[in-house]
Amino acid sequence: MKICFKLLFFTFFVLEILGCQDKKKDTINPIFDNDSGKIGTSNSINPFYLPSSTTQIIVAHKYYMLSYNEKHEQAEWVAYQLNKADLSRTNFDRPYFIDDPKVESGSASWKNYKNSGYDKGHLCPAGDRKFSLEAFNETFFTSNISPQRHDFNAGVWNTLEQKTRYWAGKYDGIFVITGGVLNGNLQSIGKENVSVPRYFYKILIDNSRGKYKIIAFLVPHEDSNKPLYEFVVSVDTIEKLTGIDFFPKLPDALENVLEKGSDYKGWSF
Repeated sequence: MKICFKLLFFTFFVLEILGCQDKKKDTINPIFDNDSGKIGTSNSINPFYLPSSTTQIIVAHKYYMLSYNEKHEQAEWVAYQLNKADLSRTNFDRPYFIDDPKVESGSASWKNYKNSGYDKGHLCPAGDRKFSLEAFNETFFTSNISPQRHDFNAGVWNTLEQKTRYWAGKYDGIFVITGGVLNGNLQSIGKENVSVPRYFYKILIDNSRGKYKIIAFLVPHEDSNKPLYEFVVSVDTIEKLTGIDFFPKLPDALENVLEKGSDYKGWSF
């Protein structure tokens, strides 16, 4: 009888330990820990702000999420949180680009870009993930890149990325969604026919001061010296071009107001 009791107690003790380990694991990487309007941390992607996926191929990495489009061999959107605490000037060595192990169909190889004349343009920038080597390296999956002209990538697009970091520091808590517009008869590169978007978009949402504001950019894939505010459009405009429903979990009345507007006065340029 005593032996049975001891065996029962030992079994309970082991199960309790395993349960605690599972809880600890969930706490360390709580990707789906929050289904409210509270913007989370850099390693906690709040599903409340995720767009719809036209492909239903959603990939969750630790520091960003994406919807992969196999037809175009790139993400239709990449989404992530950017806080003031994430901003860092740390200079890590740039790793090689590698295939994304979480894309079951296989993400396009970096070799498609070789001698193509196009940069491997980050969607979630490496510059937004310098707060840790793990986060930085994660941006070098090929699912997180799109073919970009060098004058565009190093020019107006880089300027927009820098402005996004500026707003992250100013408002401390913006959620970013970005990608190329993947429709129409697009040029492609490489043996896997990686599509070259004609436009790229970036959408930011902020509620750090208790009130929502959204700004959306639609930037032609070309060199430009125009000020960034000239590329501001409504979210509705980008939805019509992409077929993606952005912020579907916002209350309908609020979503309609925010997504039809293109006023950028609430954002400091």
